Amino acid sequence: MAQQILCHQRTRLSYKDAFGYVIPVGDTSLMAWVTDDGMIGTAGFDIEALAVSGIPAAIVGVSEESTLETLDDLMDAEVKAANLPAVQRRVDIGMSGREALNRL
Repeated sequence: MAQQILCHQRTRLSYKDAFGYVIPVGDTSLMAWVTDDGMIGTAGFDIEALAVSGIPAAIVGVSEESTLETLDDLMDAEVKAANLPAVQRRVDIGMSGREALNRL
């Protein structure tokens, strides 16, 4: 098995920067994009626990024609769940990860 390495990446959104993280865990990886106010991530994150602290967060997932193998895939994936602080920022189920992240 190849050694897994923590990955960190930066991208520019419409009005702010986001930082992407890939965290190797066993045979899989947790992936997330984080802004100064909130985050989108894979299903391994507890967005309701973040809501307790007022942090807007959404889970993105694959559709029939997409996969989640890279941080860029997270941007293209569809929002599957959002906590109340994210909904209050107009994050909706079905929108792209990039669109959701721009609202966080």
